[in-house]
Amino acid sequence: MQSQNRFFEDFVKIMNGAAGTVAGMTREAQDSMRERAKEWVAGMDFVSRDEFEAVKAMAATAREEVEELKVRLAALEGGKSRKAAGGEVKPPPAGVTGIETPEE
Repeated sequence: MQSQNRFFEDFVKIMNGAAGTVAGMTREAQDSMRERAKEWVAGMDFVSRDEFEAVKAMAATAREEVEELKVRLAALEGGKSRKAAGGEVKPPPAGVTGIETPEE
């Protein structure tokens, strides 16, 4: 024969309720901290990876263009010095720049 002990039944109910409350408080605290961390990082003016990669590609393109322009400028300045020395410089045919670009 088993006896019914109301004290233990009530104690188990209270502990189950407390465990559920603590679990809910834990989830709420985690969500709150996650949201605050997102707000803090957003206020730091970080760039996204996509933006960084786009700017990196633009910078590489700009460097290549600068190198090409340096080569063209050197060729044009070389042509001016020959012209000043008395030599006649003919322009290249249409569509041909006469400038070799370095291979990567």
